[in-house]
Amino acid sequence: MKPFSVFLIIFLLIGCESKQNEMKKIIFLHHSTGQNIWLGNTHPYVNRFIKKSDVKTFFNRHNRKNNTDYVITDRFFPKAEPYGWKNYPYDYYNIWVKNAGNSLYKGEQTLEILTKEFDIIIFKHCFPVSNIQDDTGMPDINSEEKRLENYKLQYNALKVKMHEFPDNKFIVWTPAVNVKNLLSQVEAERTREFYEWVKNVWDEKGDNIFIFDFYHYETEGELYLQDKYAYSPDNSHPNKQFSARIAPLFAQFIIDVEKGVYE
Repeated sequence: MKPFSVFLIIFLLIGCESKQNEMKKIIFLHHSTGQNIWLGNTHPYVNRFIKKSDVKTFFNRHNRKNNTDYVITDRFFPKAEPYGWKNYPYDYYNIWVKNAGNSLYKGEQTLEILTKEFDIIIFKHCFPVSNIQDDTGMPDINSEEKRLENYKLQYNALKVKMHEFPDNKFIVWTPAVNVKNLLSQVEAERTREFYEWVKNVWDEKGDNIFIFDFYHYETEGELYLQDKYAYSPDNSHPNKQFSARIAPLFAQFIIDVEKGVYE
């Protein structure tokens, strides 16, 4: 074989391997419900001291087996101080749309900042998002009130904003929901309406936004977080058994999004 041919083959092999090993940085923004899924069956103290979790372990194993370089991290967002422990549609709209730009807003990173550091950005809401009150007939995008009319305006603005970053991918969780003891039936029905709107109207096929259907896993077609999956009938945090089951499903979904399975 001629030296040039050997060189060409080696060059192509190195190029293919380099492309396969291209680092993909992923950030998961959450509060306590997301933390439970992130940990899965991992004890919180183990996560605190050695940064181990079920989701991270899944990625580490996938990288070793498939010669990939996914780097995933998590973060409480927004933090309790100075912004406040609130991660509802208004809050993402407030930080990422209303106060967009290259500067932090109340200590929190805007999408202009996050998209420069991470390839995939994942965000969710905690279960009080399901305490949805009746519409007033006067929707207000700048209102913190939990109403469908406000959620829809805020989500539409967020979608426009995320579309400004076509080289990034975004994963949005469908809403976490309360247990039956902490949610009226009418609030549960409004949450179902919001869920169906997100999946069937708001979501656009072929764009850079993808839906992880957490609501489906929690409710199994019902209106509430199933008691068997809750920390207790009066606590809407997912229990360890449920979290350990969902963690690898969530991790695999992220990988599938990055690979283009859902495009």
